[in-house]
Amino acid sequence: MTQSPSQQSITISERLPVTRSFRAGLYVLGFVLAAASLAQAQAQEPTATKRATGDDTGALQAKEPTGPAQPTPRHPNGKPDFTGYWKVLRGDGKPGGNIGRDLPGYKLPFSPAGQAALQYNLTKTVDPEATCQLGGIPRHNGSGLPFEILATPQRAAFLYFYTTYRLIPIDGRKPDADPDPAYFGNPVAHWEGDSLVIQSNGFKDSKDGKLWIDENANPQSDATQVTERWTRPDRNHLKLAMTVDDKKYYTRPFEFTRTWVLGEPGEGLKEYACNENNLDAAHLGPGPGVIRADGTRGYAADVQLPAVPPGPEAYQ
Repeated sequence: MTQSPSQQSITISERLPVTRSFRAGLYVLGFVLAAASLAQAQAQEPTATKRATGDDTGALQAKEPTGPAQPTPRHPNGKPDFTGYWKVLRGDGKPGGNIGRDLPGYKLPFSPAGQAALQYNLTKTVDPEATCQLGGIPRHNGSGLPFEILATPQRAAFLYFYTTYRLIPIDGRKPDADPDPAYFGNPVAHWEGDSLVIQSNGFKDSKDGKLWIDENANPQSDATQVTERWTRPDRNHLKLAMTVDDKKYYTRPFEFTRTWVLGEPGEGLKEYACNENNLDAAHLGPGPGVIRADGTRGYAADVQLPAVPPGPEAYQ
């Protein structure tokens, strides 16, 4: 089956600093961000038609640092220290929240079972994050929202915007051969030079309607294995090269890359209770929402699906 552009991996543009589930939480009351002025602006402007700019999203997105590169912080054992508050670096012309952002046409290599799982998600399931389910991995790596890492030589904690986390042992142990299914899988890590390599298996399956691989309703199965290679080439940059291998829903492994920039002094995560802020979930339909004329995607009361949905060129 040929996948139409509205069914392909096209999602919220890199120009937007929020995911669709984040919009759901903001829809009625708004969400207080790090800066009081941004919170006031959100309260005055309808979320459904909001378009963020670089001037009012500093708490969420980063700008490329200027000046000479500073040395990578390191642990006493000499390995890079990834501790920090990390904001996504935008402006590379690729869509955010899209696990296929590095593939031609952003199109994932679906198997027949994967294509069927995608159609099920598009027509039968509401975005799990919009109903306060954990986003899991790989989805959190594709999110446009910032996250925080607290790391020691033996353990790393990845802290996410929805007041959730994953804990990763760094001691060279092998992945569990038969783990209990989990949203974040069952991660273990080891060092290869200055690269922290995280291997995860034992994921939940999209067939229960509670897990998407990204913002586009793309599925992942319980056979998924994810390998993440994290590097910190200097003080201000954090890089990820991720391989997703799901032999049930995809015909081959595929790659995903991303860069984040260190947040400003004093920035960090704040408590966000999804179940208290997600007040408009009853109005959300199945799938990831319509593609707007400008290439963004999501639910809003005043927009219609364009006659010809934009293709990858919409993000250039």
